[in-house]
Amino acid sequence: MLKVIRACWLLLLALVALPAWASELQLLTEEAPPTSFLRDGTPDGYSVEVVRELIRRTDSAAHIELLPWTRAYHLAKQQADTGLFSVVRTAEREALFQWVGPILRGTTRFYSLKSSNLHIDSLEDAAKSGTLALPKQWYSYETLRQLGFDNLYGVPSPRQMVTMLKHGRVKLIATEDLTLREELASGGLTPEEVQSHLSFMQSDYYIAFSPQTSGEVVERWRHALAGMRRDGSLERIFQKWLPDATLP
Repeated sequence: MLKVIRACWLLLLALVALPAWASELQLLTEEAPPTSFLRDGTPDGYSVEVVRELIRRTDSAAHIELLPWTRAYHLAKQQADTGLFSVVRTAEREALFQWVGPILRGTTRFYSLKSSNLHIDSLEDAAKSGTLALPKQWYSYETLRQLGFDNLYGVPSPRQMVTMLKHGRVKLIATEDLTLREELASGGLTPEEVQSHLSFMQSDYYIAFSPQTSGEVVERWRHALAGMRRDGSLERIFQKWLPDATLP
């Protein structure tokens, strides 16, 4: 009996002594190739590879899962031991998360069909050039709405945005250079069929941990990311997936 009691006490002491990062982290992302997507049922992509390396370097127990953006964003604000990637860091979101990064930078531009012969040299041109489609949950949609654009058409997905452009139902779309090729392909277009116009936004993307996640965990991740920058491993992963983009 004494041996059983002693064993229970030892187990309890071991559990109390576990570091903060021993809890399994739930790391959420969305379908956004080439930064995050499912390949044969397994998460893959630039951001996924970076996060996996950070998991290894911090010796974290963690699980990566792809979810719809709205669901993932809600969970990352509410749950302990939860992170979301990749997230644009904005003034409105600053206090909602603990931030690790940046790990990525994207430039958002307007795009039209080349056959439409549109010329967009200013925001005023874009606001007057016909219906502009983009996913309503994107930060770029909110940005343009705040700039006074009244020609916005919110859609549920990038695929629908591109499909509408292809069939002439809208004149313009707005998206980032990082995901352009994959988004166009989802709607049956290629980069050679569209005309790029003026850029109106640059966005730095981060890993965003919930406020309830241990600050010690977040600091370990920041330190590990700094190490990846110093030893060149972050740049190697970046060049593998995004050879034409710029590392922030």
